[in-house]
Amino acid sequence: MQTKVCISVDTEFSIAGAFHDHSLSPVAEQRVWCVVDNKSHGLGFMLDCFARHRITATFFVEAMNRHYFKHDPMRTIAEQLHTAGHEVQLHVHPCWTVFQHEDWRERVRVRTKPGIDDFYRRPEDESVRLIEAGMQTFHDWRLPAPTVFRSASLQHDDTLFRAQKRAGIPFSSHVGLAVFDSGDPQYRLYSGRHERHGVIECPILTFCDWKLPGKQHLKTLTITGSSFAEMRMLLEEAQREGVEQVVILTHPFEFVHNRDFTVRQMRRHALNQRRLEKLCAFIDANRDRFAPVGVATAASAPMLPQSSRNLLIRGSLLTAVPRMAEQFAYEKYSHWQLVRQ
Repeated sequence: MQTKVCISVDTEFSIAGAFHDHSLSPVAEQRVWCVVDNKSHGLGFMLDCFARHRITATFFVEAMNRHYFKHDPMRTIAEQLHTAGHEVQLHVHPCWTVFQHEDWRERVRVRTKPGIDDFYRRPEDESVRLIEAGMQTFHDWRLPAPTVFRSASLQHDDTLFRAQKRAGIPFSSHVGLAVFDSGDPQYRLYSGRHERHGVIECPILTFCDWKLPGKQHLKTLTITGSSFAEMRMLLEEAQREGVEQVVILTHPFEFVHNRDFTVRQMRRHALNQRRLEKLCAFIDANRDRFAPVGVATAASAPMLPQSSRNLLIRGSLLTAVPRMAEQFAYEKYSHWQLVRQ
């Protein structure tokens, strides 16, 4: 059996501190392309890497930013991703909708429940409207209607799944337990595919990266937070255990270092770029065991009894400790280099 590997990329612009500092403004294309010395080290690097290794990825494209960026720059990005043969699916950050209002600066100062960017505990009708607005954006862009939805910051609850069902999107990838845990045991999902209110959820793989007596630490599988040694170990263990698919999370901006919100001062993130390059090369070289596919492709396969197996894969301190040391040293070095600039 081949294990489907779904590299998912949340593709979004940045508020860039504008809610807290009125001298700052949101950032659009540079947050995605991450151009340093006339070369794209974000999305451009990723697309080149995927093309070299024949990887189909899923890009969850944020659709509400057009409330601020009236020239709709995400449209060109989404079109390019679709033309390159990748899955383009829906991502929504509700915070962008505040720019519909002239008094948005006053509105962001007021603490509300749910928070301005939260789906957790948001009323069902509001979530339906947000999802449908995102679907309308895809229609305006003349892209295929999204079949998978991912919420802002992986926030989710039972109400969101009911709202998504009403909106008519059959698949989701909301759950990444080490990023956001709703506290609801029916959404404590580590792996597999799970039906909730008629929606098939494909969680980002969450694993135990280390365990000590009386304590275990959970980690959601990301490029920026996992070494290649860990990713290879997790993929091989998933394949041995018959896990149908492994969903991995990343963002274009993870492949550069920023000094501040303005993203005017950046440098290439060589560590994360090497991780993605090695991961793609490994998948490409082991296609007898691993199939790089989009989330919708994996989600739409027939549900079998083992599909909903909720396996928690366990890592090892032997891989976790070197990763933590490497990341700490590289972050310090990169910060020093940016300060020198």
